[in-house]
Amino acid sequence: MANKPEVTGFHEPRTGSIQYVLADPATRRCAIIDPVLDFDACSGATATRSADAILDHVRERGLRVDWIIDTHPHADHLSAAGYLKDRTGAPTVTGARVVAVQRIWKRIYGLDETFPADGSQWDRLLADGDRITVGELGVEAMLCPGHTLASITLVSGDAAFIHDTLFMPDSGTARADFPGGDAAALWRSIGRILTLPDATRLFTGHDYRPQGRSAAWESTVAEQRATNRHLQAATDEAAFVALRTARDQTLPMPGLMLLALQVNIAGGRLPPPDAEGRRHLRLPLDALPGAGWR
Repeated sequence: MANKPEVTGFHEPRTGSIQYVLADPATRRCAIIDPVLDFDACSGATATRSADAILDHVRERGLRVDWIIDTHPHADHLSAAGYLKDRTGAPTVTGARVVAVQRIWKRIYGLDETFPADGSQWDRLLADGDRITVGELGVEAMLCPGHTLASITLVSGDAAFIHDTLFMPDSGTARADFPGGDAAALWRSIGRILTLPDATRLFTGHDYRPQGRSAAWESTVAEQRATNRHLQAATDEAAFVALRTARDQTLPMPGLMLLALQVNIAGGRLPPPDAEGRRHLRLPLDALPGAGWR
C-alpha cells in the first residue's frame, strides 16, 4: 500500500485542466495538486466550484489535507491554492525555481517593489530531489523544466504527476514557447520521466480530448514510450526541438495567460482590493510581441 497512493483526478472542462487529490490509504492524509479557481474572462467573475468539488471529495473520503501543491505557475487557469489554504489551513508548495518565473513576469506586468519575487507567497519551495510526506507516503520533487522554468514532477510510490510535460499519448507533449520555456530542456525532462519504472502511473496536467473522446489523464511510462505521438515522430533531441518549435509557432497563446499568471505568481492569490473593495487584474499590452498574429 505504501507504494500505491490513491489518486483521484478532477477534469475541469473549460480549461482542460486536471486537478488531483493524492491520498495515503493508510493514514487518510492527502495533498491537493494543481487546483483550479474558476474564472470567466468575459465578465471577470470568479467562482470556487472546482475547488469546492475537491473539498467535498476530501470531506466525503474522511481525508485531511497536508499540502496544497502547484507544479508550476499555470498559464491557462487561475490557481485556487490561496482559497484552499484559507479553507483547510494546509501549507502551499511549488517548485523553487518559481522565483525565476516571478522575476520575468514581474517585469512584464510592471509590478512595483511591493511585490516580492522571492517565492515567499508559498510556505514551501521544493528544489530538485527535495521530499515531503503525505501521511506515510514520500513525495519527491523532480525538476522538469521546458514548459516553464519552474516545472516540477511529483513522484510518490508508483505515481508521478507530470504536469504539462507529457499529455496523453494521443496528444503528445506540452508547448515550450512561453517566456522561459525551452524545447531542448523539455526533451531532457521527458527523458528523465521515462527513466521511471515502466509501470509507473503518469498523471498529466491537461487533456483537450482529441477527436472528441472522453477526458483521460492516466497513462504509464511504458505506454508513453511506446505510443506518444510526438516521441514516435521525433526520436532524438534535435528532431524533437524542430517538431516542438514548428508546432508551437502554430498555436495561439492561451486566452487566460496574461490574466492568470499574475495570480499564479502570487501563490494563487487575487490582487488586493482597492478602497472600494474591488480587485483588478492588469493586462500588459504587447507583452508577447507577435503572439496574437500567428
